[in-house]
Amino acid sequence: MFRSVLRTNASLSFKRAIPMASRQYPTKFVMPTRLYSESTTKLTPETIQNRVSDVIKAFGNTNAGANITTETSFHKDLGLDSLDTVELLVAIEEEFDIEIPDKVADELKTVGETVKYISSNPESL
Repeated sequence: MFRSVLRTNASLSFKRAIPMASRQYPTKFVMPTRLYSESTTKLTPETIQNRVSDVIKAFGNTNAGANITTETSFHKDLGLDSLDTVELLVAIEEEFDIEIPDKVADELKTVGETVKYISSNPESL
């Protein structure tokens, strides 16, 4: 007998506790979108060269001297093996917020080739 009264009162008090606005269903769904726009400041090859040089100098496993040029080879001049080269290219990917495909990464042997690839990539930051 009292259960039906308690259920009614409980459901009424529960409905009153929740504001009306939160009980309404949304009328529109908003889909988040990412807007892509062309960067107003293009990276110059000199800027890319300097940033790549900074990444190489910060990378601990190199024989890098003070002078890193576009002709600097990852294997001959920096003394990197294949695994170190991959790790260095991953660090460069993170620096420029790009992804270098594996086939392209296998072909990048010098700093100049890397700078040329980054400058040709429209997504590089």
